Amino acid sequence: MLTLAKSDEKLISQALNGSQRSWVSLVKRYEGLIYNYCLRVTGSPAEAMDLMQEVFLTIYRNLPSYQGSNQFKGWMMRITTNKTIDFLRHKKRNPQHFGEEYEENDSNNYSVSMQGGPDYHYAQADNREQVTAMMQSLPSEQRLVVELKFFQDYTFEDISAQLNIPVNTIKSRLYAALNKLKDQTEKQHVL
Repeated sequence: MLTLAKSDEKLISQALNGSQRSWVSLVKRYEGLIYNYCLRVTGSPAEAMDLMQEVFLTIYRNLPSYQGSNQFKGWMMRITTNKTIDFLRHKKRNPQHFGEEYEENDSNNYSVSMQGGPDYHYAQADNREQVTAMMQSLPSEQRLVVELKFFQDYTFEDISAQLNIPVNTIKSRLYAALNKLKDQTEKQHVL
C-alpha cells in the first residue's frame, strides 16, 4: 500500500501529465482540510468556499513548480496560508465587500463524521460553530496563529517560516489570543 506522500506524488505526476481524474482525486483528498481551515479563518461558509476555490486554482497553476522534495501537504498549506493572508488584508482594506455573516445551518461543512448518532452530530456542529464564532472575535494576525498552531499542528518555527515573522512574535500573538478566548469563555459561563 502506498503511503499518503507517495500517493500524492503519483497523483501529482499524473495530473501534470493531463489526468483530470488524478487532479480531482487530489482535490477531494484535501478539500475538507482546506475548507475547514478557510471557514475557521473567515467565519463565513461562502467566503470559505470562495477562498478554497482560489487556493486550489493557485495550487493547480503552480503544480508544475512543485519540487517534490518537501511534502505536498506542507507546500499546499503554505499556499493556503498565503492566500488566507491576502484575503484578510483585502477584507481589511475593503470591508464593504464582505458583509456576509456566518450562517448557523450550513450544509457545506465537510468535516461531518459518519460516526455517532444525530445527538453526536448536533453537538459536533454546535462546537464547530462556537469555535468559529470565537475565532472571529480575534484579530486576523492572532486568528492565523491559532489556526496554524492548533488546527494544523505546526510548530512555532514552522509558523514563523510561513508568516515570515519571529518566533517570539508568534508566541506573543498565540498567548494573547488564548487569553482573549479564555476571557470570552469565562464571560459566557458566568452570564
